[in-house]
Amino acid sequence: MGNLLSGTKEPPPLMVLVPPLFDFPPLSARTRMMESSYNVLFGKLPLRCLFEDYFEDARHFSTRIMLKPLDDPHVDLVATVSGPLDNKPEEKIVGNALFRWQSDVQDPNTFMDLFVSNSDPTLLMRSCAYYPKYGFGAFGLFPLLLKKRVSSEDYGVMGLRYGLSNLSIGATLMPFYVGDEFPRSAWLISKIGRLTAGVQYEPHFGSKDGISRFRNMANWSCAVGYGVGSDSPLSPSFNFSLELAKSSQFIASFYQHVVVQRRVKNPFEEDEIVGITNYIDFGFELQTRIDDVDQTKNIQDSTFQVAASWQANKNFLVKGKLGPLSSSVALAFKSWWKPSFTFSISAVRDRIAGATSLGFGIQVDNLREASYQRADPNFVMLTPNKEHLAEGIQWKIGKRPLLQSDVNSGNFEGIPKELRPLGRIL
Repeated sequence: MGNLLSGTKEPPPLMVLVPPLFDFPPLSARTRMMESSYNVLFGKLPLRCLFEDYFEDARHFSTRIMLKPLDDPHVDLVATVSGPLDNKPEEKIVGNALFRWQSDVQDPNTFMDLFVSNSDPTLLMRSCAYYPKYGFGAFGLFPLLLKKRVSSEDYGVMGLRYGLSNLSIGATLMPFYVGDEFPRSAWLISKIGRLTAGVQYEPHFGSKDGISRFRNMANWSCAVGYGVGSDSPLSPSFNFSLELAKSSQFIASFYQHVVVQRRVKNPFEEDEIVGITNYIDFGFELQTRIDDVDQTKNIQDSTFQVAASWQANKNFLVKGKLGPLSSSVALAFKSWWKPSFTFSISAVRDRIAGATSLGFGIQVDNLREASYQRADPNFVMLTPNKEHLAEGIQWKIGKRPLLQSDVNSGNFEGIPKELRPLGRIL
């Protein structure tokens, strides 16, 4: 009442900016139901993004355009063009496009797409259907146009899967190829608490007899992982895994996603903005051979790689990668227009040649929408407001605040789908 009589306005509360991740969810998550769960779990999907995204090949460029029409959000198009910066006769510019139809905008696990390219396969059709209520799914990859069918996969692959929050089992086969590889692969993954264990069978070694291939341990891989946290970028997470691949290679890896807050040092922000949330990712992978085959002194028989990334705000991302043969650093800038525009540059230092080369990348994207959130300094998240609010507009609170305890307990209903976990499917 006193404020109304005096004509003064109550100052807005102190706020902390909570920016979205650069690329969340990752594009590879859209097709994870077409892969073996063994190839996605144990931290493999985030490690793949950490080690590969924005690290362009030396003296190469890449461009990617990802567009979705406003009138029909069920379809989208992803087109890429990549090639060498110098005109090398042995290398050519590769262009491809992927047209995708998704039955449910909120569910990326049921879709059909067509892939066209100027290299093999020229035309590829993929389809996937998953029913989370029952846990069953089916998928298929069918190369329609090929210059030459060489491998068994060139005749098409089909798969069946059953997945719950703590179990994943499935197999793939090649119904249009007359051969002895049956099944093409099979996997079984189980999760108990924070511990995940699984095995995968791929009959690539041994005689053509199915029983002998089944008994050949070189066709088997097993892994165990320990994970803490959720898949949401708003929550920190940690994953450590050990894998014995095909009884010949031992792989140890870990991945950690850290969510930190720092003070804002941006003169263009309002006075009530006191901090900003940053995302730091760190990953390590060690691969070494354990078979008794006489190997030459090749560093590739035992190798490792370490990578880290830091997202300072919604616009800047810095990444670094270190290995025995080379080291790389990448800088990416994203402008969250509609569509968003991302420019990246990477430098690769080749230790053997003693040379440093650059790579460039450009990306246009309107598949993933940014939701720039504001929260109080205690990280009590309010219902998100799009971008910066104009000066003088009162702060609006949604139906109810989303507390940090809700995020830790797995309640993500109050935040945008881009910041939720990838799903409650193992």
